Amino acid sequence: MNDDLEQLLKSLHLRKIAEILDDQLAKAEREHLPFQKLFARLLRAEWQHRQETALAWRIKQARMPEQWTLESFPFKKQPGVDQRQIRTFAELGFVAKAENIVFVGGTGVGKTGLACGLLLKALQNGYRGIFVRAQDLFDEMYASLADGATRKLLNRLSRVTLLVIDEMGYLNLKPEQTNIFFKLMEERYRRFPTIITTNLDYPEWTSFLGNKHLVTALLSRLRHQCHTVRIDGPSLREPQG
Repeated sequence: MNDDLEQLLKSLHLRKIAEILDDQLAKAEREHLPFQKLFARLLRAEWQHRQETALAWRIKQARMPEQWTLESFPFKKQPGVDQRQIRTFAELGFVAKAENIVFVGGTGVGKTGLACGLLLKALQNGYRGIFVRAQDLFDEMYASLADGATRKLLNRLSRVTLLVIDEMGYLNLKPEQTNIFFKLMEERYRRFPTIITTNLDYPEWTSFLGNKHLVTALLSRLRHQCHTVRIDGPSLREPQG
């Protein structure tokens, strides 16, 4: 490949083709491959590279703690989870319909793993998403009050397709944080889905969110289009056997 062709390919952002062109030309000559098939092979390689690069970027932006997959989830060790229901969620109909999912259960039952598995599935299908620990989210909300960045924070979180909020419960919150969280959920309502994991069932949410009337309004929106999955099973962190 000459310098002019290499520069043209890079200018057109066809970097994968530039990387493999010489090898593919030599291979095509050995195989007596027609030009159209060679051209399709090059374009397919470029497309695949862009898909992989875009997915890697979405995963990085999502800030997942681990890339847990639904395929690796130990369903056999967790009888409290309906595998068929999770497989249905994995078809991502809930994303298109802006339906929330709330996983309720004790420590170690697999709530975060399932939430991350669904988030990864969405990322793999071209959706954008963000994973955030509840404590980190509320800390960020409180910090945004000091520098006037609340609106910017809400814009970022309210517009992402799938938001995962992990470990809601037993938080020491100020009224301002609860107000911002309510605003966030209000802006996502019927537009984008949210997945929440929590060890507290809905009646106990006032224990950390405070304002009873605000919590009632919040839950009204959250649960309107929502799948609540209560996991009554053993901790997966306990030694087996």
